Amino acid sequence: MDVAESSKLSDGNPAPLWMFWKRRRYCVVFMSFLGFFNVYALRVNLSVAIVAMTENRTVDYGNGTIGYEQYFDWSSQMQGFVLSSFFYGYILTPFLGGFISNKLGGNYVFGVGVGTTALLTILTPLATKGGVGLLIAVRIIEGIFEGVTFPCIHAVWSRWAPPTERSRMASIAFAGNYAGTVVAMPLSGVFANAYGWESVFYIFGVVGCIWFVAWIFLVKTSPEVDPWISSDEKEFILASLGRTEGKPEKIKHPWKGILTSMAVWALVASHVAENWGFYTLLTQLPTFLKDTMHFHLEKTGFISAIPYLAMGILLFVAGYLADLCQLKGWLTTTQVRRYFNCGAFLGQTVFMIIGAFILEPGPTIACITIAVGMGAFAWSGFAVNHLDLSPKSAGVLMGISNTFATIPGIVSPIVTGYITANKTDDEWRVVFYIAAGIYLVGCVIYWFWASGELQPWSIEAQEKAAQELNGRKNGHFGYENKMKIEDEM
Repeated sequence: MDVAESSKLSDGNPAPLWMFWKRRRYCVVFMSFLGFFNVYALRVNLSVAIVAMTENRTVDYGNGTIGYEQYFDWSSQMQGFVLSSFFYGYILTPFLGGFISNKLGGNYVFGVGVGTTALLTILTPLATKGGVGLLIAVRIIEGIFEGVTFPCIHAVWSRWAPPTERSRMASIAFAGNYAGTVVAMPLSGVFANAYGWESVFYIFGVVGCIWFVAWIFLVKTSPEVDPWISSDEKEFILASLGRTEGKPEKIKHPWKGILTSMAVWALVASHVAENWGFYTLLTQLPTFLKDTMHFHLEKTGFISAIPYLAMGILLFVAGYLADLCQLKGWLTTTQVRRYFNCGAFLGQTVFMIIGAFILEPGPTIACITIAVGMGAFAWSGFAVNHLDLSPKSAGVLMGISNTFATIPGIVSPIVTGYITANKTDDEWRVVFYIAAGIYLVGCVIYWFWASGELQPWSIEAQEKAAQELNGRKNGHFGYENKMKIEDEM
């Protein structure tokens, strides 16, 4: 069913969409938003905490002398390895997450991924005191469990999201990433100053565990098995997705079509480009603000959160506009993905270069905020594109793109650590120029090869699966008819 046909359907509920509690699919969106809130709160707290863990602090030795000590005497290179260690594990599981979510249910895998990460976060202070090697090991395991989250949520959308609401539902949920960043960064600085760096991990870990219990209880695999959904809404979702109620079908992924599709590799390139700039700032912005802008720890956390606040707000706007352009027929799905994504990348390229060139607190922070905020429109492009190309294989497609897009999380902090060894302004300029160049490359690739249409290899796979299913049914009925004839004889 295409967008025009699905737009004519109604779920029979007169309540406006903002009253999310009146529609089960938007309850799923709200819980997903909170889930991604925890995903990023658990991920970014170390970026702020590491500043408190490694900064020189005044120590009164009690005999009239005062000295300076660090909790952990780590070089900038070692800090880069610690910050990137999460991604060593994260890169291992996106593909696996997309694959098993189709078998076990995306909701279960998503919940376990976030819940286990929360538990490990509570154990992080103990691991850190055991040595940097143990800390890196714990962060790697956290990455393994968080690596499944993005592919799994696409498996959830493939069963819960009508095509005409796909962009806004995914965008609202993904806004949780930035809400988590906005809250975690400043609060991490406050908690570290008030209660010590260990409190950062204890508090956010407990919050994540509470969310896990609520998620497992409230969110079900699909509308068919949700005990609280209305019959009208269930029928609306199933009809919009071209499905009928019954046992979920077995999905066969068209591997050859996926791996040889230029549209797939275009969204992979876009995902990598966006993540390079995003992870560079996510892991290094607090350090940059301290070294170059000379802000204190508590201010560093609050200022680091500003760009992600802008992006979180703009994700709601971008998702709504993307759906509106399709519903009104102003743009095709391919045009929506291409214009939103590439327009954002061009803007990010320009503002990253300007911010790096000026390198003054006010203008540079404003440029970084605009650049990160424009990423919201990119997310309404490539991040939803998997569902356009092949809804039934969307989890696997996200697994593939997120695996490649994790490489920047590993490489960027290490590269930045080596480039900024002397903490000079010119060194940090190089970091920003590299990010701008990668945005531009991603823009060019996505512009020429992106698509928002259901791919031929996906259609062929669906038809083949339907033919096999009909063949099995016909064979079964033929066997029954044969036995019946023999009995009558």
